[in-house]
Amino acid sequence: MVLRESHLHCFFVPEKNRYIKMKNLVIVIAIGSIAFVSCKKKGCTDPLATNYNSEAQKDDGNCTYGPSYTIPSTFSFTDESGNSTVSFSGQTERLDQLSEMVTLMKTGNATTLDAQILKDMFANTNGDGNGNFTFTSTKQLKNKCFTIDQPLFETFMDNLAAASVDNATTATDGQAGTLISGASTYLFDANGVEQVQVIEKGLMGAVFLNQALNTYFGAGKMDVDNTTAVDAVAGKYYTEMEHHWDEAFGYFGVSTDFPTTVPDRFWGKYCNSQDGSINCNADMMDQFLEGRAALSADILEHRDVAIDAIRTEWEDISAYQAMTYLDGAVGYFGADDAKFLHVLSEAYAFAWNLRYAPVETRRMDTTEHAALMAMFNTNFWSMTVADINAIKSAIDAKY
Repeated sequence: MVLRESHLHCFFVPEKNRYIKMKNLVIVIAIGSIAFVSCKKKGCTDPLATNYNSEAQKDDGNCTYGPSYTIPSTFSFTDESGNSTVSFSGQTERLDQLSEMVTLMKTGNATTLDAQILKDMFANTNGDGNGNFTFTSTKQLKNKCFTIDQPLFETFMDNLAAASVDNATTATDGQAGTLISGASTYLFDANGVEQVQVIEKGLMGAVFLNQALNTYFGAGKMDVDNTTAVDAVAGKYYTEMEHHWDEAFGYFGVSTDFPTTVPDRFWGKYCNSQDGSINCNADMMDQFLEGRAALSADILEHRDVAIDAIRTEWEDISAYQAMTYLDGAVGYFGADDAKFLHVLSEAYAFAWNLRYAPVETRRMDTTEHAALMAMFNTNFWSMTVADINAIKSAIDAKY
């Protein structure tokens, strides 16, 4: 019998009544029987301990919890001199840019849109969206998307502008136009897709979620200096690592006292929408607060636990919101075409956003996600209740 070190680290020989350690050896044993004993690596298995060992399989009872830190009730952090160390103005500017784009795009149900204007806003041409933003900024949305996504969103803008030409026409299968439900008027392309929703919710994923969870919570932004203020003379009292954490929080788009104050846009709005189902308001804010406090105390094990929790919860929000809209589509099917196509377009965008969940925590891999999106017909007019329920089942199986 040949035992290799890649398969075995410890074994027990009854005749010798002792353990034999193996390292870089291949041993040939010719005895009748051997009783094998599992050797579990011991260490601290509590992820909140300062000496947490992710490779430990059995707790050794020696967890330590190091220096304590205070978790504030709002997203407000200061240095020892009382100077604020929080800054995420660039993220707020990008949220404001998308808000102004959405306001303009929604006028397409009554006016003809110019796709180039939307693209200028997307790229923030000349620092003011080529004169179409109400403020100036050095930031933009386009360069925060993956390169492959940039022309995709510009195509959506072309589709929206083309549909707006027919805003005085009633939308039907194969014909772009508008549909009215109650006090709301919606603009759809020839396939029944409301491009405004695809662009808005899509950029929430492609920029805000992706940048926060993959870029700012990634090693490139987290494995940086956490001891020295970036530039105290210029009022930048935060460390590089603290600043990156705050920028991730900025992309979540909530007030510093969330959920006391709930925003009416983007991820904060939809987090609140799903709070009754998954308690995400408290979960998200608590983890943003604890992770930042732990980071400032240089207890990075706690920071990393918070990162995993935020990544998982944020992905859940998108999945649950997609399910909410799919449920709505089933309810409106055959009764209200305007609402049916409207919520189906929103469901499509939130399902699409699952592709940006970090690989470290995501529940749906690339192949599974591609299969999910393929379940949406190109022509939304042709979608049936059975089609929608199949999509719901695919999401439910993972979330």
